[in-house]
Amino acid sequence: MNRVRILSALTFVLVFGVSQARAEIVYFSTGRTLSIKEHRAEDDKLVLSLRAGGEIICDPMLIDRIVPDEVPYPEPEVEKPAVVVAQASAPGPPVKYGDIIEKVSAEQDVSAKLVRAVIQVESAYHERARSPKGAMGLMQLMPATAKQYAVADPYDPASNIEAGVKHLKSLLQRLPVALALAAYNAGEAAVQRFGGIPPYRETQDYVSRILNLANR
Repeated sequence: MNRVRILSALTFVLVFGVSQARAEIVYFSTGRTLSIKEHRAEDDKLVLSLRAGGEIICDPMLIDRIVPDEVPYPEPEVEKPAVVVAQASAPGPPVKYGDIIEKVSAEQDVSAKLVRAVIQVESAYHERARSPKGAMGLMQLMPATAKQYAVADPYDPASNIEAGVKHLKSLLQRLPVALALAAYNAGEAAVQRFGGIPPYRETQDYVSRILNLANR
């Protein structure tokens, strides 16, 4: 390759530059050609920018000439990133009897999340719920428990929650959380008899569901 062509190629880089070389064909001394997006000079090298992305750095001695490409190559449309507008999350629906639960839980130093989970599993927040065994209200107080905490109306949400939380607290003071929940469901005597969660499917599912809800 003669020096005239080399100088011609370098002169093309310096004169036309990147801004005017948006579509180009590179003729290599081997006879091969390459269509590129643009090129630029860096020190004594040529940098060829490929249309699909990436670059080739080569010695000018390998290039015969670089000429404008007569075929139009429209710039690919760059997908604009989605604009995410930060918005305050809409508050979720208020928890039924949430104020009462928060107040009583704070007074008794019992986790409100645990109390809400107990109510969800016991009655699904139906204040008039009654089980076949006679458990009543939101926290399904047994008649003996309602009497122990002087509950006049077990179906009154405030009275029911207060007695239920007090009863739960008394169990938590003597037992780990899982065993306290098992005792709330099957009775403390059953927990003591089996030395742990009784082997009742209902009680085992009960404890598991409450702990899962409370830990969410």
